[in-house]
Amino acid sequence: MTDKTAKFIFWGGTGASLLLFLILTVDTHRQFSALTHADKLSEKVIAGKRAFERRNCNDCHTVLGFGAYFAPDLTRAYTRMGEMPIRRRLEKPEVAFVDSFRKMPHQSLSEQEIDGIAAYLAWISNIENQDWPPQHSEKRWKRSTERMLAAAALSPGAAIIEQEQCLACHNLGKEGANQAIRLEWIARRRDARWIADFLVDPEKLAPGCGMPSYPHLSVGQRESVGQFIVALSSGTGR
Repeated sequence: MTDKTAKFIFWGGTGASLLLFLILTVDTHRQFSALTHADKLSEKVIAGKRAFERRNCNDCHTVLGFGAYFAPDLTRAYTRMGEMPIRRRLEKPEVAFVDSFRKMPHQSLSEQEIDGIAAYLAWISNIENQDWPPQHSEKRWKRSTERMLAAAALSPGAAIIEQEQCLACHNLGKEGANQAIRLEWIARRRDARWIADFLVDPEKLAPGCGMPSYPHLSVGQRESVGQFIVALSSGTGR
């Protein structure tokens, strides 16, 4: 290979790469409104962002990867938990985290600020950011969840969850609503026994959670639900 050929390959490859990078950058900027669903930027969402910044939430949390890494990233918080758990943490963090090693300061937020921050986190959760930051990407649990779902027909706990219409509020895999925490995430903090007891009287163990009680379920049924949910976290559901 001659010097002239080597230089041509080097400068040609560099120029082509630079041109491609610029084209992709311009294309991304042109899609910002669509990727961020800017049409859903309501006054409440904007007010929530301002409240989030005014209360210095980024001093502990990150959003879209920006902020401190002391507390969990909130980019997909609404997807993981739903609105009610978020509101509960904002209203009474000392109650929400009473059994957790995590602690959160009580900010004495007004009802309007809580509404706004919840709306802001809901809007952020719908941004099409190609699973960045990756720590809360849905792809991290989807494979184990799909393995569990393939065996769900064998699980009494799965049958009870369907019977009691739990997915009207919770998410499981690709199914369900965003009104409450994802079932896959519950076992990261709770064991099967706690879940079984929780179903009898949710308000007793988690005041303000807004979840209905299931006293009509037998001990065995509640335990099977707890075991099923714990299996989701480990990816060994049966």
